[in-house]
Parts: sequence; structure tokens; C-alpha cells
Amino acid sequence: MVHNINCKSHYTDLIMPLTGILPVLPTPFTESGVDIAAMRRIVRFALDAGVAGVVFPGFASEVEMLTGEERLALLETVSAEVDGRVPVIAGASAATVDDVVAYGRQALALGITQLMIQPPKSIGAGADAVAAFLSASAMQMPDAEFILQNAPAPRGSDLSPEAVLKVVRRVPAVRYVKEETLPAGPAITAILADAPEHLLGVIGGGGARYILDEYDRGACAAMPALEIADLHVALDRNYRAGRGGEARTLYVKSLPLLALQAVYRMRLTKHVLGLRGIIDNPIVRAPTPDLDAMAVRDIERCLQECEVESFGRSNRGSGA
Repeated sequence: MVHNINCKSHYTDLIMPLTGILPVLPTPFTESGVDIAAMRRIVRFALDAGVAGVVFPGFASEVEMLTGEERLALLETVSAEVDGRVPVIAGASAATVDDVVAYGRQALALGITQLMIQPPKSIGAGADAVAAFLSASAMQMPDAEFILQNAPAPRGSDLSPEAVLKVVRRVPAVRYVKEETLPAGPAITAILADAPEHLLGVIGGGGARYILDEYDRGACAAMPALEIADLHVALDRNYRAGRGGEARTLYVKSLPLLALQAVYRMRLTKHVLGLRGIIDNPIVRAPTPDLDAMAVRDIERCLQECEVESFGRSNRGSGA
């Protein structure tokens, strides 16, 4: 049986609808800055894996550790390397409307019209305040569509499904919700059960640790980290083709690595991307736990169990 992935078919705008695997791209660093050549390789790896779109910057991109100049240079690199082949979703979260609009306009200038925005915790978790914040942002960017990122506490506002629905009804610019509160599954069910017509879908978060439950409940896409994007794409394609057993086999293979990723975050992502020949160093700016020798052995064993291939230096191409 083909499962119902709930992404509404009435969407007729020129913006491509969001479905499938949409990884949040990590930021490769050098000792002195960001690594633009490695960013190109990261994008090529994602495209070669068959992803349906890419997200940058996001929490997994260490966005809070980037200068404004670094952030823009990396987004320009992502946009140029993707070159229209899949949607690019630009993170535009910020503490003020003015900053959201500034980040959003940078993306719009690059032809990126889908913006992911996490409401700032400073405004609280009330629907009225969140709707006012997003409405004020949307008024200054009428060509943008928003993905409302509902992140769990302590990082996010942890909006209830009822609050999310109130916000979506009041802000037509919100076309998707990225639901990653815990547990996300019941929230996805509640949002989709009463969603207004302009909401095109709900996207799963949580690093794809709950992807099958999210898909069973109607999520149209998932936003994991990048390191096993090829496995996640294979899982997604099997699920959509009605091959639930094959999708579950891949899911079970991924879980030990994803459990460790929940702890070591970007440090694990970069270690694995290094093992796969995509980046040259695992430099992390965000505060994350260090990998000791036993953790490294555990990660590498879990990666072997995922049965993914190395990207390899020979696939780097120009600009490496």
C-alpha cells in the first residue's frame, strides 16, 4: 500500500512544493574562517544523494556562530551550487522583525523564496505574539513563503498545536510548519486534522529519529542532518513507493548513529562527513561534547552498519 504523505496538490505557484528529504547543511570551517570549497562539496554530496531540497542556515549549521559576512557568503555558495535543481530553504530566524527581514531579503535577492523562521523565545509562546511577529515580517516580504519552525524548549518556543494553528490561520504567508516538539507525532496529527487550506504540509524534525511515525501521520518531508542523506533518501523513496518493510529496515539501521548524533550533534556530522571524504576537518564552533576514542569507535561502527558508501576524493570535481 502507498502511504499518504500529506502535501496538498492544490499548490499552483511557481515555488516548488516541499516533499522528501530536506537536510540542514553543516558549515565547514577552517582555522581562520569558513571553507567555501568544502561548502561546494557538501552541496554536491547532497545533490548526488538525491535530496529533494536543502536548508541553510539552520541550527545544525551552527548559525549562531556565523558572522553576517560568513552567513551571506555561504548562502550565496549554496544557491550557486544548487543552481535551481532543488529548492533551497533559507533560515531567517532572528530576535527582531528587522533582522528577520534583512536575512529574508538577502535570500530573496538570490532567488530563494522559502524562508524558515523560528519565533524568538523573547516574545513568548502565545499565538497572538507569534502571529504578530510573523505578520510584521511577511508584510515587508510579500514574495516569500514561510516555514514556521516549532522547536522544543529550551531552544525554541515549544508552541502547542492549538497555538500553531492559530498562528497559521492568522498568517497566510506560513505555508509549512516544521514540527519538532516532543513528541512530534501527536502534534503533526493535530495540526493536519484542522489545517487551513493555505497550509501545504507539515515537515518533521528531530534529526529523522522519528521519521516513520511522522510520515505515517502525514508529514510531507523531513529535515535531518546531512551525514547519511543517501540512506534517508532511500528510506523516503521506499516509503513513498509503498515498500514499508524496506523503509523500516533502513530506519532501523540508521537509529544507532542517530542516537549518537542527538548527543554529539554537529561534531558527529562533521566526523562522519570527513570519513566519507567530503570535508577535510571537523572544526566545530558551537559548544558540543568532544569525541573521545571510544565515542569515535562507536560512531564508526554505527556508520558501517548504515552501509553507506564513501563519497571519495575522486568525486570532488572542480572547486575542491
